[in-house]
Amino acid sequence: MIDDEDEDQRVRTAALRTAESIVIARQRAERELLAAKEALERKTEELEQQREWFEVTLNSIGDAVITTDVGGRVMSLNPVAEAMTGWTTAEARGEPLERVFRIINEDTRRLAENPVGKAMQVGKVIGLANHTALISKDGSVIPIEDSAAPIRDTQGNTCGAVMVFHDVTQRRRAEQALRDTDRRKDEFLATLAHELRNPLAPIRQATRILRAETATEAQKRWCQDVIDRQVHYMALLIDDLLDISRVSRGTLELRVETTELAAVIEAAIETARPIIDAKRHKLSVEIPQQAVQFAADPLRVAQVLSNLLTNAAKYTDPQGQIRMRACGDGESITISVADSGIGIPTAELESVFAMFSQVKTSQDRSDGGLGIGLALSKGLVELHGGTIQATSAGLGQGSEFVVRLPHRVLSAAALQETTKAAAIAPARHRRILIADDNHDAADSLAVLLQMHGHEVTVVRDGREALTTINAVRAEIALLDIGMPELDGYEVARQVRQNTLGRAVTLIAVTGWGQDRDKARALGAGFNHHLTKPIEPTQLLDLIRSS
Repeated sequence: MIDDEDEDQRVRTAALRTAESIVIARQRAERELLAAKEALERKTEELEQQREWFEVTLNSIGDAVITTDVGGRVMSLNPVAEAMTGWTTAEARGEPLERVFRIINEDTRRLAENPVGKAMQVGKVIGLANHTALISKDGSVIPIEDSAAPIRDTQGNTCGAVMVFHDVTQRRRAEQALRDTDRRKDEFLATLAHELRNPLAPIRQATRILRAETATEAQKRWCQDVIDRQVHYMALLIDDLLDISRVSRGTLELRVETTELAAVIEAAIETARPIIDAKRHKLSVEIPQQAVQFAADPLRVAQVLSNLLTNAAKYTDPQGQIRMRACGDGESITISVADSGIGIPTAELESVFAMFSQVKTSQDRSDGGLGIGLALSKGLVELHGGTIQATSAGLGQGSEFVVRLPHRVLSAAALQETTKAAAIAPARHRRILIADDNHDAADSLAVLLQMHGHEVTVVRDGREALTTINAVRAEIALLDIGMPELDGYEVARQVRQNTLGRAVTLIAVTGWGQDRDKARALGAGFNHHLTKPIEPTQLLDLIRSS
């Protein structure tokens, strides 16, 4: 019995221990399961945070981003990619990348190779080919640039790819604008060379006729007229170049005075009359019968109008019609120039005012020009606070340019100052020194001044100018800037250091006519700055008033 009881006790004890072990094992398993569950939840939370961070990052990127799996099927698009492709992530997920991301060559319009496959194959970043464009879902074409790269898992195996690209439409336009500007500059330089060569031919021929012993007095006078006209034409070309440069930099100053509308129109017509008559155009002019006055720079307004008349004559076949109309009210002065010429394509109506721009047709019927006249006119009109507009019904339909200027008047004080400035000093003979190493320029200028009664001394370099200016008691000195020994700036500085030299009127005569050149001359001690070729009337007026 005792043995049986002992055995039963042992069995019960073993059972209890087994049950206890099972309970302990279950508790341990439950704890481990709970720990695993908590770890999984933490991992899931971390993955969710990473996914959210990834989405936030993609959504924050300014570039478009598309991800694919290893088979090249779309997994996701960020908002920029959705906007550019026209596909949402829900629509695109699982689609072949080539269907969502369709790209072509901009130049050939042929389908371009998608870089994703190559990126996964070679295992590195692959850039798109140059001039690639994306065709969006709605068929619109967007120039793009950027690259594809493989996506790797933690073991380093390629598990997909990412496309990163962006819209370069604005950059393409800027690049095209630069190419257009370079092309226009090249055309401008070629035209400039042509325009400068044109007057040289008659000048050369005229000089040979003048040297001929058999030349009659009438032929000599004709030659003189030819040379004068052609030199004036070359000077106008150079002045236009300088003016457009000053307008572009905002350094051109207007000389505003009370301006008579009829007078500026008459001056403009006089300037443009040779080309109008040469092409036998009929010019009609309609202006108010009563006088119309306004505050403006009359020279610049006339320059604008003569440019428009000349342009109309150039781009109109012979025996065409040109009409100029002008009117004024309390607010504005309106002047229009219309012609029956070749017209302007609608797409070019704004670009005609661009630098170096000329209307090009299959039959370019213009008579040349630098392509800066309209750009200069626009700048001068805007300096006056006005506007200029071009209209045309198209090629062969003629064109019209309309200038509108504010109808302003000068104050009484400004009128008084203008009247004082217009006073002309009486002429008197002066002692003048000319210093220039160009013998022809110096000697011809000396003859011109001597013909007007002035006493003239000519020297060839800066050092000789310094020793001569006091010896001849010069009242006025015309100094070239680029002289040997001492340049004109240094001569002016040393003259001003001398007591006698402070009373001399120094005039810089140079081919350099930018505003910085004038400022440098004035800083060196010059009173005035003249740009070659000198206009004789301007020089004589300056001498008279000095």
